[in-house]
Amino acid sequence: MARDSLDHGTFPTSAGILLGLGLGGFFDGIVLHQVLQWHHMLTSAGYPPDSVENLEINVFWDGLFHMSTYVFTALGLFVLWRHSRRAHLRWPAKILIATILMGFGLFNLVEGLIDHQILGIHHVNETVLREQWIYWDIGFLVWGAVMLAGGWALLRRERHREAARAHGLSQGLRA
Repeated sequence: MARDSLDHGTFPTSAGILLGLGLGGFFDGIVLHQVLQWHHMLTSAGYPPDSVENLEINVFWDGLFHMSTYVFTALGLFVLWRHSRRAHLRWPAKILIATILMGFGLFNLVEGLIDHQILGIHHVNETVLREQWIYWDIGFLVWGAVMLAGGWALLRRERHREAARAHGLSQGLRA
């Protein structure tokens, strides 16, 4: 958490990552669970959406899932608020975007590995033939890895620019 030091004045990386985790979860839950109805939390864990009882169970677990994404989002906003109250600086928008991409990608990787691969409680698109599920699952993981790597690269570039700018300012003050 040293990078998020309130005295340092840099953008709180953890805030963006938490916001990205929450937004990634909301995207998954709203778009894949509710709008497209490709899967629910427990559709491959013995509760296929073929009865009212199974749908009720899945809607309950989808709700718990949404509560967890809400917690990530609220924590991200809290960290952002806490830092903004003490360090009145203008943070580069690209750093916010980078850290949100990192969190969103991290969500996809963790959720994709744990829920889709290890536990097998659901898969990305269960409306296609079962033999095709793995391709959707792999695509979800690749999408997450690309977002995480892209966010990480953008964050490193922007942090480097910030450091160069700060170094240039300190050199100008010494002259």
